[in-house]
Amino acid sequence: MKRPGIPHLGGARALVLHRTHSDSAAVLRQLAAIGLTAEAAWPDLPADATLADFVFFDADMACDEQMPWAPGEAPMPLIALIGTEAPGRVEWALKQRADAHLIKPVGNAGIYSALLIARQKFEERKALYREIDSLRGQVAERRTVVQAVLRLTERGQTEAEAFALLRRLAMDGRTTLETAAARLLGDSNGGSGERSRRS
Repeated sequence: MKRPGIPHLGGARALVLHRTHSDSAAVLRQLAAIGLTAEAAWPDLPADATLADFVFFDADMACDEQMPWAPGEAPMPLIALIGTEAPGRVEWALKQRADAHLIKPVGNAGIYSALLIARQKFEERKALYREIDSLRGQVAERRTVVQAVLRLTERGQTEAEAFALLRRLAMDGRTTLETAAARLLGDSNGGSGERSRRS
């Protein structure tokens, strides 16, 4: 029976970007024991790598060109296999936004924890990106409302009058304030129409 809060990993697919070595063999062995479908790849990931659920990569020897995505934009959790603490290699691994890491030589434990940590960190980062995108959208919509109010004030209305008109347009059109503002800004004939109604 699956424990609550712990994701089931059986059936997931993992790729191990590492040369043939005892470390990659240890990773593959543990992944198979956990129930994942795993395969090693070197020097290139397979064409369908973006469909994998996890990617382990050799932080000591791998390079950007081996990844079919931009640095830091992997579509799945990444786990770095680190053997050297040379600052340049650690910095490169950080640039990839590895969600977890394992220290080489890889022993007989640690893979399961790394998988769970990597998945959680990856999901948290995706949720954060979605929230940032939502906030950016809200800021853009509010900017549209401000621009519409400013355009109306340029026609001689006070800010209060302009906002009231915008609110009335939204209510009449049964839409949001932001949509009404965007329509007003996009309507090249709106200015003359508003002026003629006021005169």
